[in-house]
Amino acid sequence: MLGWALTFLVIALIAAVLGFGGIAGAAAGIAKVIFFIFIVLLVISLLVNALRGKSPRL
Repeated sequence: MLGWALTFLVIALIAAVLGFGGIAGAAAGIAKVIFFIFIVLLVISLLVNALRGKSPRL
């Protein structure tokens, strides 16, 4: 999932350099949403593993 966020970030940067404002904004928005979903899932995973007594594998 983090790979998808980075992909959309790169698309946003390329579109911004080429002057496509709408596409750059949309891709940046998608990248933000996917990144925050990734962070939430990471925290949930770490909490579940901590409650089970397992050490997190990063």
